[in-house]
Parts: sequence; C-alpha cells; structure tokens
Amino acid sequence: MEYKLFCDSTCDLTMELAEKLNIEIIPMQFTLDEKNYNHYLDGRELSFSDFYKALKNGADAKTAQVQFETFNKYFEPVLKEGKDIIYICFTSGMSGTYNTCNIAVEELREKYPDRKITVIDSLCASAGEGYLAYLAGLKMQENPTYDELCTYIEDTKMRIIHWFVVDDLDQLKKGGRIGTLSATFGKALQIKPLISVDNEGKLVAVAKIRGASKVYSTIVDRIKRDGENLSEQTIFVAHAECPEKAEALKELLLPMVKDVCIMEIGPIIGSHVGQGMCAALAMGKRNLT
Repeated sequence: MEYKLFCDSTCDLTMELAEKLNIEIIPMQFTLDEKNYNHYLDGRELSFSDFYKALKNGADAKTAQVQFETFNKYFEPVLKEGKDIIYICFTSGMSGTYNTCNIAVEELREKYPDRKITVIDSLCASAGEGYLAYLAGLKMQENPTYDELCTYIEDTKMRIIHWFVVDDLDQLKKGGRIGTLSATFGKALQIKPLISVDNEGKLVAVAKIRGASKVYSTIVDRIKRDGENLSEQTIFVAHAECPEKAEALKELLLPMVKDVCIMEIGPIIGSHVGQGMCAALAMGKRNLT
C-alpha cells in the first residue's frame, strides 16, 4: 500500500487493534505533578491504573497538544519511503493539535512536493476518534485508493455518535468544564451529566441523570435511538478505570448489535473526566437531545 494511516493516542484504541489495522499512532503529551509523559496506547511510560490512582490522590494532571517536531519525526520517514499520509486528528474543538499539524505539514509539502499529506479533523473525542480510526482501518483492508479512503473518513466522521457519563465531577470542575456549585450539587444529589460531542467537535452536556441506576439505561436508550443498522455494527464501549461498568454496559448493548469492543480511556481524556467515565460509541446520527 502506497500510503500510511495515522492517528494520535487520544483515540484510546488498544495497541493490539491499532497494530492489527495497520494504524500508526502518534503519542500525545501530558504532565502529572509537573512530570512529563508521552501517552502511548500501551501505557509504557505510566500505566493507566497508576495514572488514575494518582488523580484520586489529588495529583494535578495537564495535557498538551502534539508538538511540531513530533509530526516531523513521525511523518518524514514515511514520506522518504515514497508513501503518502492520511492523519486522523483529535478534534479541533478540544485541542490545537490540528492547527499545529497543518503548520508542520506545509513545511513537509515543500520538502516533498510529490507526496500527498491529508490531515482530517476528526471532530471526535477519545474513543469516538478511535472508533473513526477503527472504521477507517477496516475500510483500508479493502484496498481503497488514497482518495477513496480520505473521502470515506470525511463522510463517516460526522456519523460517529458519542454518549458518555462522567462519575468524577471534581475532575470536570478542576478542568474548568463545570463550576464549583454545579459539582457540589451534583455530588449531593447524585446527579451525573450525560455528555456528547457536537458538530464542532466540542463536549456538550445534554442532560442530567439522577441516580446511578439510570446511567446504563440512559446510554443504551440513546444508542438505540441514534444508531443506524445496529445489528450489523461492532460498536465500542470505553471506560476510565472502571471495567465493571464497561462490562455491565456491554451486556446491555450486545442484544442490539453485532459485537461490542471494550476500550480503556487513557490519560489525555482521563485528565479531564477522571476515573469512572463510561461511554458508548457507534455509527448513526448525532442528536444532542
């Protein structure tokens, strides 16, 4: 194949699945109590469990976009081989990575004028970006042309639906996603926000779920309502260090779909949502109600 498919580690795929689908992963960066780490899908620099344990103990976590030099490091060897590049990027609605990549790519295009480099703003977050990359990887196994795969990804990205519930309101508050008052009342009243991703690739709180027992049924109802041809789909369930929640959600979704794959949420999104987030990703129509 004369092109290479890239994604960044915000996608929260498993390393095994990325390798199986021949998707090259660019690591993103984060800091934990001022110590810098690269986030790889296999957690080689810091395990996911250690990361969430540190968050629970009050550690300060911050994320950073992929650096200019990193794109050169990953893209240039591929271009030197005479191959073209397609990069599925973390949503511009939540990161400056897309803009930084385009600056790096302009320089690379000047250096390798005969090569094609396409940067696709996924407008998806976390495992939603991963689900888009997964679908692109499956499509790539059909040996599409470069232009055919780019068109498929662009046509598919707005059909990725995200539904997730955050358990750690304090972490959302720390990241500036909700106010102190909202976090306090949310904890006191056992209110959990139902969150999705809008058409600009930004997080949006859609509803408030009162009571932990309604979390799973609410997510299942949204997937059932918004998903298309679910019986033919393998969908994703993702979790932030709460595998028991993911398994419970998987069991509820399995009768509706072809299969369910479970993904772990890494430190990039985990820095903002904290431990306990549970999500479902599928193809369908984004409906923010």
